[in-house]
Amino acid sequence: MTEEIKMYLDDAEESMQKALNHTGVELTKIRAGKASPAMVEGLRVDYYGTPTPISQVANVTTPDARTLMIKPWEKPMLAEITKAIKNSDLGLTPLQEADGVRLNIPALTEQRRRDLVKQVKNETEAGKVRIRNVRKDVNDSLRKLLKEGASEDDVKDAEAKFRNLPMATL
Repeated sequence: MTEEIKMYLDDAEESMQKALNHTGVELTKIRAGKASPAMVEGLRVDYYGTPTPISQVANVTTPDARTLMIKPWEKPMLAEITKAIKNSDLGLTPLQEADGVRLNIPALTEQRRRDLVKQVKNETEAGKVRIRNVRKDVNDSLRKLLKEGASEDDVKDAEAKFRNLPMATL
């Protein structure tokens, strides 16, 4: 197998792994009734004029299954964290306390469960589409190499290897 074909296969494997990792990250952000620090991971706080991830200005813990506790390292950040949570699309009401901000996660309703199922289906489908696009791109590249004069046996071997990549490891 030529170096160029091997390079295409390695890039494809890496791209597929990135697609799976991205899908996993998006699935962890879904609020399923249990408190998780990942719920506020994408939240940015105005830290002296700079939008900063909340994890860089505060500790985020889960004292129990339905509560998130955000304790800033600097006292003046309490107001900024509260404001960022109110302005976000989390749908949670922050309770400002003396040393931190408490977020109570409400119990799930039947409608919310249905919405979560739809959201999970959308995220997984988006992941599948990303992987299909990687496969399509690699197959197009291999056909292009064949037209440019690459060995037909090498291209067929690469297609077979690519088709048989273990998806469990990707």
